[in-house]
Amino acid sequence: MIDLSVNSKVIHDVGLVIFDKDGTLIELYPYWSQMVALRARIIGEALGLGTEHQAGLRWALGVDEKAGCLRQEGPVGLKKREIVLKAATDYLDGIGHRNTLGTCEHAFDRADEISIDNLRQFVRPIQGAVSLMGALHDRGCRVALATVDVSKRARLAMDFMGVSDTLDLVVGGEEVVRSKPDPEMIHIILERLGIGRSQAVMVGDALTDVQMGINAGLKASVGVLTGFATAEQLRTLTPFIARDVSELAVCL
Repeated sequence: MIDLSVNSKVIHDVGLVIFDKDGTLIELYPYWSQMVALRARIIGEALGLGTEHQAGLRWALGVDEKAGCLRQEGPVGLKKREIVLKAATDYLDGIGHRNTLGTCEHAFDRADEISIDNLRQFVRPIQGAVSLMGALHDRGCRVALATVDVSKRARLAMDFMGVSDTLDLVVGGEEVVRSKPDPEMIHIILERLGIGRSQAVMVGDALTDVQMGINAGLKASVGVLTGFATAEQLRTLTPFIARDVSELAVCL
């Protein structure tokens, strides 16, 4: 067990910390804006879409390029892959391209393959993420990842960051029927690691992350300000709020 400090507050007797990935451990916009752009380009090439419709597709998938951020409602970065795929096919259906699920699935898979060879371009660790995960592991605290991204991609990102040896478990969006804020992901993690909910803490950047921890009955949920949620929004759910994960520390 460890004590985890969040600014001036301390969460005692923690045996497991569950992290979200995007916006919590890695920068949100660089990762997903580039992935969405790659997916949209591949779909555009397959269907002969012009620049206007490729831009419309990027918006439909959740990227607000003018504001330089992801849209609060997602779907990318917040929802499971199937929901993001449906957003793509719905947009394409609206501009007269029917039955495009196979085309979109191929584009998503192809974008995954391309990005694997260029992870440095996509994965930018958030300040303090690597050192925090290492400190938790070194003090005997279990560490898990609960992400709407697919498990394979999440593990590749963690490998690139050099933190795979600190992770006890990764649960991706494809492993659950009900995505965040439903607590199904956390229930899987607790069961597989054999840890009680009263010993576990959730850390995430979105309201859905924090609410998932609350719905699971965890000891605490911590919100960080490096992704979707504002401090004002997070305060409606939790007293534990940090600028980023560098403001979380293992108490010595």
